[in-house]
Amino acid sequence: MRRREFIALIGGATVIWRAPLAHAQQSAKPKRIAMVAPHRRSVDELRTHPLYRAFLDELSRLGFTEGTNLVVDRYVGNGETRTYGDLARAVVGTSPDAIYAVAVPIAQELKAASKTIPIVAIVSDPVANGLVSSLARPGGNLTGATTDGGVALHAKRLELLIEVRPHASRVGYLCSSQHWSMPAAAAVKEAAQRTGIALTDLSLGETMNEAAYATAFAQVETTGVDAVLVSDEPYQLANSKVLVGLAADAKIPAMYPFRDLAAAGGLMAYSADFLEVNRAAGRQMGEILRGTSAAEIPVYQPTKFQLIINTKTAQKIGLNLPPVMLARADEVIE
Repeated sequence: MRRREFIALIGGATVIWRAPLAHAQQSAKPKRIAMVAPHRRSVDELRTHPLYRAFLDELSRLGFTEGTNLVVDRYVGNGETRTYGDLARAVVGTSPDAIYAVAVPIAQELKAASKTIPIVAIVSDPVANGLVSSLARPGGNLTGATTDGGVALHAKRLELLIEVRPHASRVGYLCSSQHWSMPAAAAVKEAAQRTGIALTDLSLGETMNEAAYATAFAQVETTGVDAVLVSDEPYQLANSKVLVGLAADAKIPAMYPFRDLAAAGGLMAYSADFLEVNRAAGRQMGEILRGTSAAEIPVYQPTKFQLIINTKTAQKIGLNLPPVMLARADEVIE
């Protein structure tokens, strides 16, 4: 059978379905997994980006290699949060052996769409977001890896941002409208109240595209925001160029949740090692493909977080970084 690839649009979400390879001589049917990264715009990213390669390389190390005994269906959603329900149902409708997913909203939709297909999700606090019963014993059909050490991490990012702008009285929280009501945002709101900082919702709405970022940053000047805290939604990575460019043009300090955003020109980031997070997800997927129930696989939680500072960006926006902050940084990008 010749290899076939189909592309379809479901409510604005790009869906890629790849038919399994059939070899008459192959006695065992290949395992088939779905990779769902709804914040991405191109399925090629799910083949080549280092984070997804780390996941697939770990699976290969465990004996599951794409093109031999593993078929990978890749799905992207263009950051259109309104279409996630349709996307999740489309994925579940193909009946994969297991699903790898990124971000809380799509994990919630996938879990609602299937109670039986195992899901390995990379998400912020899965307990607080109602995805698992506990980190040690997830229960149900979902396990995975966290992107934080609990919601307190979001408050830590705010505290670090205030250190570089100590006289700030108002901080803008750049996030989607859905994220504003989630546990991570609640932790940021509580931390802002505790430190006497006014928090402004710099809403990106339901579609995180260039126009949404431009609209959000237009509020920076009109609301008197002194600094910007960027949510840990993965869509921020997909919009890294426009995001860091707007922050630089506004000459405003911003704290980012991912190292890649600091490397792209963002001022600073406080982040887990996401290569290791994806390797952990690969190990969990390997266990599932060998027959272990997702309910019995503990959620991986990173314990080490790195502070990354981009001094070139600090100079560009006219910010004098405290020497103590530079001394504490795990990485300084010059």
